[in-house]
Amino acid sequence: MSTRPATVSARSVEDHRERVEELLRPLAGRGAEEVPMGEALGRVLATEMYAPVDLPVFRNSGMDGYAVRAESVAVTPVRLPLAGVVAAGDAGRAPLPAGAAMKVMTGAPIPPGADCVVPVEDTRADGDAVIIERGRTAGDFVREPGTDVRAGELLARAGTRLAPRHIAALAAVGLPVLPVLRRVRAAVLTTGDELLPAGSELGPGQIYNSNGIALAAALRDNGVEVVSVEHSRDDQEQFRRLLTAAVAAADVVFTSGGVSKGDFEVVKDVLATLGGEFGSVAVQPGGPQGISVADGVPVLSFPGNPVSTMVSFEVFARPLLRELSGLPPVPTHDVALLDSVRSPAGRRQFLRGRTTADGVALASGPGSHLIAAMAHADVLIDIPAEVTDLAAGSVVKVWEL
Repeated sequence: MSTRPATVSARSVEDHRERVEELLRPLAGRGAEEVPMGEALGRVLATEMYAPVDLPVFRNSGMDGYAVRAESVAVTPVRLPLAGVVAAGDAGRAPLPAGAAMKVMTGAPIPPGADCVVPVEDTRADGDAVIIERGRTAGDFVREPGTDVRAGELLARAGTRLAPRHIAALAAVGLPVLPVLRRVRAAVLTTGDELLPAGSELGPGQIYNSNGIALAAALRDNGVEVVSVEHSRDDQEQFRRLLTAAVAAADVVFTSGGVSKGDFEVVKDVLATLGGEFGSVAVQPGGPQGISVADGVPVLSFPGNPVSTMVSFEVFARPLLRELSGLPPVPTHDVALLDSVRSPAGRRQFLRGRTTADGVALASGPGSHLIAAMAHADVLIDIPAEVTDLAAGSVVKVWEL
């Protein structure tokens, strides 16, 4: 491994990410809303949830079989007359007569007087009677009320991200709606005269707008509600108009393009007049970055090259957005590098990699336009700013995509 002192004068990745987190951290207090149970999967509980009823709600059978008194089957085999049948959903039956059996289905109420259930596998039908071939003791295959949870007991804690198992428990106690944290609402605004929507016929110098779709997908994948995806030409008035609508609807706005040092940097030109900060971060790809506040709403501005946009999101926004959404942290690992790597001095480089059983291989070159090649990657390879050369076999840190 070779290192060389940094010569690039730019904010470090750590410093810029701290600035982004300072801007977005207040979104943790965004409040709660109620959603129907069927829409609560993946949402984060806003309050503690307690069971309003016992589970099971009533005494019921844990097996298809015969409800009996244990004393009636103490000696087997024994022939017991049938006193009726109880199906799941029946309102209830008359008490079980002494010395008799009542056929019951799984989940059906246990008739008064019965204290156990003999599974059907341990019986033989005999006309209007049943032969019990194996005895049972009191309580066998009887589900008593409250043996799962008692009314008033805690079912799920505030801050729980609701998985199917939580939904199952909360639905079982009859809750129709759940109080959940309101999702972070984001608007996406891309810029550039050269960008056209998919399905359009490209003219000279034009490309398809992948950044809007990709940023929206990345946001949704990390628990964020996307309220709008818009595109502006390199026209300040159009950008201002779309920005005004975006900040009115969203908690945070993400822009792509228009932040570098060219002649048509519409994002920088407009947001700088609102006090936005634009400059270089010591990272590759994604060096040009912007942080602004418009009408009290944070605006994060990424460069327009497709890979730069996606890597900027992964490095600067995704970790905190996952935390705010109740998702686990971005997984990182130390693995062996399968290729040799060169990296520019003073810039922390995030190369796209593909993991194998032996380590991580490069999935593409370092170019910020290689978006199709990025589709073959499953990690970012994190090369520290002070490192310029890594030999194959070196251990590197990778971030899962």
